[in-house]
Amino acid sequence: MAEDIKNISPEAEEELSIVTLLDGEGNPHNFEHLDTFELNGETYALFVPEFDENNDEVEEVIIFTVGEDENGNEAFLLVEDEAELDMVFEEFKKRVDDEFNFVD
Repeated sequence: MAEDIKNISPEAEEELSIVTLLDGEGNPHNFEHLDTFELNGETYALFVPEFDENNDEVEEVIIFTVGEDENGNEAFLLVEDEAELDMVFEEFKKRVDDEFNFVD
């Protein structure tokens, strides 16, 4: 996303949970879960790479739909469509405007 998130409020920071996700090669990566919500019939989950205490800026928000993998198990499917990413991120900003400061 073109915007950074700065200065997460203490309330929001307390609610973040660490999730380990595997990339396409099976390598684990830690992310902090920001939010999960429904929009236009889809369930979206938003994550950021695990915060570094020395840097209060988040440069990347990763957006997934919650769906099923080829085995029918619940899975996070990466959203790649720019229009869908923008729509979901705008909704996320509305939902958490009081918890995060967004910088263009």
